[in-house]
Amino acid sequence: MSTLQLESLFPDAEQIPSEFLLSEPVEQREYLIGGAMKSWNGATQDVYSPIYHRTKNGLEQIRIGSYPVVDAANAMEALYAAVKAYDNGRGEWPTMSVADRLACMATFTEKMVQKRAEVVKLLMWEIGKSQADSEKEFDRTVQYIHDTMDELKRIDRESSKFSLQEGIIGQVRRSPLGVVLCMGPFNYPLNETYTMLIPAILMGNVVLFKPPKHGTLLHYPLLEAFRDSFPAGVVNTLYGRGNTVVPSLMQSGKIDVLSLIGSSRVASDLKKLHPKTNRLRAILGLDAKNAGIILENSDLDLAVKESVLGSLSFNGQRCTALKILWVHKNRAEEFLGKFSDAIGKLKLGMPWEKGVNITPLPEPNKPAYLVECIEDAKLKGASVINPNGGENHKSFVYPALLYPVKDGMKIYREEQFGPVIPVAVFDDVEQPIQYLIDSQHGQQVSIFGSDPSEIAHLVDQLVNQVSRVNINAQCQRGPDVFPFTGRKDSAEGTLSVNDALRSFSIRTIVATKETAENKAIVNEILRDNESNFLSTRYIL
Repeated sequence: MSTLQLESLFPDAEQIPSEFLLSEPVEQREYLIGGAMKSWNGATQDVYSPIYHRTKNGLEQIRIGSYPVVDAANAMEALYAAVKAYDNGRGEWPTMSVADRLACMATFTEKMVQKRAEVVKLLMWEIGKSQADSEKEFDRTVQYIHDTMDELKRIDRESSKFSLQEGIIGQVRRSPLGVVLCMGPFNYPLNETYTMLIPAILMGNVVLFKPPKHGTLLHYPLLEAFRDSFPAGVVNTLYGRGNTVVPSLMQSGKIDVLSLIGSSRVASDLKKLHPKTNRLRAILGLDAKNAGIILENSDLDLAVKESVLGSLSFNGQRCTALKILWVHKNRAEEFLGKFSDAIGKLKLGMPWEKGVNITPLPEPNKPAYLVECIEDAKLKGASVINPNGGENHKSFVYPALLYPVKDGMKIYREEQFGPVIPVAVFDDVEQPIQYLIDSQHGQQVSIFGSDPSEIAHLVDQLVNQVSRVNINAQCQRGPDVFPFTGRKDSAEGTLSVNDALRSFSIRTIVATKETAENKAIVNEILRDNESNFLSTRYIL
C-alpha cells in the first residue's frame, strides 16, 4: 500500500458523517477539586486527534480541544483536598456505611450512562478507537461498576457475622487505606482507569485522579457526575504533565496507594520518591511481552485467527496483546502464509467506518518507533513477510509481519505496543520456554496445539512464569471476575471484580473478650445501629 493510498484513507472534512462530528472543540477550563468545579485561567494543552483530514494545503491534523496544564502548587491543592476529605480515616466517606457508599455509586452510574454518546465520540476522536470498540469499552465499564457493586454487597454480607474463638468475640470487615493516586493508560482510558478508580472509591478511599496524556478530554463530561454523586473531596482531578505534578505528591508522603497502569520504569521511579515505601501500597499494571506458542500439531486456522485478534485488536495497543509468536519450524511457512493472507483482509480506515480493524495511532512518535524496530530487524536478518507491511503515513502504520526474529533485535525483547508482529521459529519447545524464563515480563502466554500431554507439559512449565496461560485462545483480560495480574515487571497486586476491592482495602477486626458485660455492650451497639463498622445489617 503506497503512501498515496494511505493518505487517501483520511477524509475530506465533508466526508465525516455528521453524527460523528464534534459540534465544537472541547475547551476544558475547569477541573474537580474538593467537591467544586474550579475555573482555570492558566496554561493549556492543545489536543489533536490522530485523525487528519484533507485540505487544499494537504493533510492537516484535527484539533479537538484543550485541557488545563496545572503546576505542582495546584497538584498539592488537590492533594490537600483529598487529605481533608479522608481526615485520617475520620471523614464522611471513609466512615460511611457500605450501603450508603453503594447508593452514591448507583447515583454516579446513572449519571454516567447519560453521557455515553459524548464519551464514546471522544474515545473515537482522541485515541482513534473504532466506534464499535469505543461503545464496547463504555458499556463494559458500566457493567464492571455494577459487578463490583454486587461483589461488595456479597463481601459485606459475609462480613456481617461474628466469630467466637478462644473466648474472643470478633467481627472482621474491610476498611480503606487512605489517599489513592490513580493514573490510567491511554489505550483503555475509561475502562482500565475505572477498574482501579471504582473499587478504590467504593472501599472508602479518596482519590486523586490523573487522566492519561492521550485520552484526557473524554473524562471531562463525567466530572460533574463525580461532583454530584460523592461527598466533597472524594474524587479530585489532576491535569498537567506527570513529571511536573506527580513527584511532589509522592514526596509529600501523603499518598497511601499508588495505582498505575503504565510502564515499570515510571512505577519504580515514583515509588522511590515516597519517603516511607513500607507504608505505600502499589497496585500496578505494567509492561508485557506476551508470547504465543504455535505447536507442530496445532490447528493453524484457529491459531491464525486468534493470533490476528491477539496481536492486532486496537492496532496491537493492548497490554494483553500477543507481542511475539513462536512457531514450530515445520509449520512456519504455512502459518506465515495464512497470517499474511489474514492481514490482507483487514480493513484500514477511520474509527466511524463499519468493520474497521486498523485505525490511526494516537501516539505521535509511535510510527517512527515501529519503523525503527522493523528496519533494525531487517538489518539483522528478518524480512517483512506480508505485502505492504510497515508502510506508513502520518498516524497510519500498515501491520507488519516480521520473520525470522531472533535475539539481538529490538523487537525480540522490547514491547512494541503497535501493529508489528514478530515471529520466531523453534524446533524444541524448550526455546520458547527459555524465552519466557529470561523475559523481564510475566503477564500471559497463549499455547496453540492439539496434544493434551504436550499442552499439559507446557502448562506446568509456564504457570510459574506468567499469571495466565491461555489454551488455543488469545491473551486477554476478561472475564473481569478472573484475576488480572502479572509476574516480574508486569504487575504488582491483582485486579478483578473481587481482587480489586481487596487490593484497595485492608482487613480490620473489632474484638472483645466473651464476658456478659462485653456482650451486652456489643448487642446494644448492634440493636441501636450505633456503628457503621460494627454491624450485622445485611445488604440485599
